[in-house]
Amino acid sequence: MYMKSIHLFIVILSILTFVSCGKRERKFDACGQVEATEVTVSAENNGKILWLGIEEGDVLNKAQWVGCIDSLPIFLQKKELEERLVGAKAKIIDIDRQLSPQIASLENLKKDFERYNTLLLKNAATQKQVDDIESQLKVTRRNIDAQKQTYENNNENIKKEIDVYGVQIAQKNDQLAKCRIYSPITGTVLSKYVEEGETVTTGKPIFKIADLNDIYVRVYFTTLQLSDVKLGDKLDVMIEDGTDNPRHYEGVLRWISGEAEFTPKNIQTKDEQADMVYAAKVAVKNDGFMRIGMYAYVNLNPQK
Repeated sequence: MYMKSIHLFIVILSILTFVSCGKRERKFDACGQVEATEVTVSAENNGKILWLGIEEGDVLNKAQWVGCIDSLPIFLQKKELEERLVGAKAKIIDIDRQLSPQIASLENLKKDFERYNTLLLKNAATQKQVDDIESQLKVTRRNIDAQKQTYENNNENIKKEIDVYGVQIAQKNDQLAKCRIYSPITGTVLSKYVEEGETVTTGKPIFKIADLNDIYVRVYFTTLQLSDVKLGDKLDVMIEDGTDNPRHYEGVLRWISGEAEFTPKNIQTKDEQADMVYAAKVAVKNDGFMRIGMYAYVNLNPQK
């Protein structure tokens, strides 16, 4: 009976010790979650993915080429437009060359007019001869002007056609560029949504990436709490990692919302009765142990 009592006492003591150790009280002014700036890269063209050289967890550099969408149809359309452009340019009329015979004839008439005027003064030619040549000069000038205007209008229309082809070719070049898939930021691939060989449409997500080096904790402060802090202040950030001695980090208050809101249901504050709070971001340099979604506690006084 005595041994059973001792055994029961040890069991109860062990349970009490476990419960005491398992209850980790955290002192904090605000509680939030670790977040990062995430970017979802989507397809900018329709087509089959010919190559996608990424896996979840890969670290990519900004502007790194990581995949491509089939661009052959767009390339062929561009080649067709380039051929049309060449054909349009060939239709441009060389006005000076086309009018050179008429201009030469006009110059000859001018010489004849001057010569007959001289002869008329010497009574070696008649007034009618001079008038006839002058009439031919006027007709020739009108014909040249009319023909020149026709050629200019024709060239103007062709130039507009060339400009249209130029715009269309630029659009195809833009579409070809968008068939290449690049990383928009330096970061880690969080999710991969498609595989090589799949057909995608414009706007379909391909992968999600985030910069896990510079992360932040989104928290909510009351008006009273914000009276003691300002942007740029250093705050104590403690990560909930499940241990009795969680890691502490130095955070910097980077952003405070300009509008108050009601306390989100899943958010804790020092004064849980507070109705109106301000969202804030506390930037933290990640040492590799902080992960998106982890709970974090923020103290306004770093010595807490």
